[in-house]
Parts: sequence; C-alpha cells; structure tokens
Amino acid sequence: MILTGITVSLAGMNLGGWSIAMVLAIAAIKSSLVLSYFMHLRYETGLLFKLMIPIVLAALTVFIGLTFTDIAFR
Repeated sequence: MILTGITVSLAGMNLGGWSIAMVLAIAAIKSSLVLSYFMHLRYETGLLFKLMIPIVLAALTVFIGLTFTDIAFR
C-alpha cells in the first residue's frame, strides 16, 4: 500500500521526464514483490528459471526502449 500511495502522489507532481521513470521503477518493485512472495518464485530452483528471468527482462527493456524512441522522434 505504501508503494501505491507513493505512485499516486508522484502522479500529481511535475517532475518532468523523471515522473514516468519513477512510476515505472515503483511498478517494477511492486511486480517483483508479487512475483517473489505471492507466486513463491523466490524458492524456485533450476537453470531454466534462472535464465528465463533475465531474458524476459531484456526483451521487455528492448520493447520499452523502442516505444520511447518512437515517441521521442515523432
């Protein structure tokens, strides 16, 4: 609930380009907490799982980066 409150308060502030970065960082923290505690992924073992997370995060980073560059150069 604290992170949601921080997200809502940041939405009302004018931080320029940092607003989106801060809100995305808080969203990443919240999703990692849900994945690790509620889905019990922190107790998961195996090489496939340990390789899957960085690959998925890298693909997500590429997609978000391409989206931001598309918006920036319109």
